[in-house]
Order: sequence, then structure tokens, then C-alpha cells
Amino acid sequence: MANTPYPDDPTDILRDVLKLERVDADEHASTFVGHTPPQTGGRVFGGQVMAQSLVAASHSVDADRFLHSMHCYFIRPGDATQPLHITVDHHRDGRSFSVRHVEVAQHDKVILSLTCSFQTESGGIEHYEPMPEGIPHPDRLPPISALVGMIDDPAAQELAYNRPFDIRYAYEPMFLRPAAEKVNRNIVWMKTFTPVNVSPNVAAAGLAYASDYTILEAVLRNHGITWSQPDKSVASLDHAMWFHRPFNLDDWLLFVQESPSAQSARGLGIGRIYTIEGDLVATVAQEGMIRLPQYD
Repeated sequence: MANTPYPDDPTDILRDVLKLERVDADEHASTFVGHTPPQTGGRVFGGQVMAQSLVAASHSVDADRFLHSMHCYFIRPGDATQPLHITVDHHRDGRSFSVRHVEVAQHDKVILSLTCSFQTESGGIEHYEPMPEGIPHPDRLPPISALVGMIDDPAAQELAYNRPFDIRYAYEPMFLRPAAEKVNRNIVWMKTFTPVNVSPNVAAAGLAYASDYTILEAVLRNHGITWSQPDKSVASLDHAMWFHRPFNLDDWLLFVQESPSAQSARGLGIGRIYTIEGDLVATVAQEGMIRLPQYD
């Protein structure tokens, strides 16, 4: 590993993110404070705020109710130097479902609004879209640290050593140069570097964290855009996620992403997340703003 100030175990970043300080709680609402780990940039990673919102919501439901869906809007950028004030409204507890609304605020302004739903386990019909065939095994693919860790640049070093998930690209990465083939698809493997022993609901929050890393890359890949391209602006607008089956964050998960449309400086990414055995565990959708200088 390069000589960096980053943790020996990057998954400790996720463990710290998922720990919240409870401030107050009653039958109608609960409040928490979350913090952002040290980082190079001044903005809070959107996946972090989603994860902390879901952890806060999960603390307000019975242990036998499992997160099955979430929908959120990113309203303002977060300030990485300031605490996150998280308020959970206990909208409804029915016989099988519990609905929560979460707002995250900084400087007395809401930066994220999220609604999520929990359900007791129930029997019923079952099917899922099968995992694509012919994807290289993650052990045959290089980690991000092997792709950009040698670059003497703060952003590259943080990308290589300051993320809690080991992410490996089944398609050609687009960090420094456009991919040779322009396609509206992107596929990555991902898992935590070390085991994370958490409840199913907190594991879902962790997966929401990771789902925000690459979901828009199918849009960028289709148009030959790289993350290092100057003067571009990419920002998440909203994010939705459905959780289908149990999973472990420290087992390899395959994230298959496609982009059905881009227009009006917005691009849509749709993703499916599978276990290495082929079980579909989650579906993701995100729309992002993508502004390029040639269209200004």
C-alpha cells in the first residue's frame, strides 16, 4: 500500500459511518447525529448519507421487520466538516409493513429526503431475472488500487485506498481514458475488505452506500466520458432501491448496470445486484445530472 494517511482496513470507514448517536426518540419520531470520515474533498458522499438515513430508520422498527425499499432525493450537497442531523418520522406501523420518512439536515437546511418501508417476512410467489453469464471471476480482476494507486494525486489516492469496498471492474475502467467500446452497460464486483457483522437492515444500508459508487457509469461509458474529464459536473439527483433477498457484505456481489436513457443533462442508471451464486438480492435506479462544457 502507498504511503497514505488512510486506514489499514478501509472497511473501518463503513463501520464508523454506520454508527449513529441517538439524540431523542418517542413513538412519533427519533433523531440521530451522524459524522463523515476524514476525506480529501469537502462534500459528503451521497451513499454515506443514504446509509446513515437507513440505519436511523431501522432503529425505529421491530427487529423482525426488514427493509424492502427506499426512495430518496439528494437536495443539497453535504458539508463533510459538519455533523449530519437525522430526523426519522414514524409514519405508520401496520400489521406487516412499517413506513418511515427521514430528513438529513446541515446548517438548518435539508440535504436529503428519504422514504423507506420495512416488512415482516412472508411467503409468496417468487422469481427473478437470472445473472448474466460469462462474467470474469473477481479473483481474476485487479482491485482499484492496482489501477490508480500509483498516481501521485490526492483524488487517485483516495479512490485507491479510502473506500470501504473492494470494487473490481468486469469492463474496462474509465478513470483516466474513455473505454474502447461505447456501450450503455457497466459491470463491477464489490464486497467489503473484511467481514462486517451487522443485522440484515444495517447490511442493506451498507449495500445502499456501495450502490452509489458506479451506478451512473453506464451513462458515462456510452458517451465516452471519463471521471478525469475536466469541466464536467456529475451529481446524483435521486436514488431508489429494492431489497429482495438476504446477502453478506463481505461476499462478492455482482452489480450489473445499464442506462436506458439520457437527456436534458440527466442520465438514468438501472442496476441489479447478485450474489456470486446468482441470487438477485437488490435492484437499483438512480438519475444523475451530467453537465458537459460543450453543451453549456
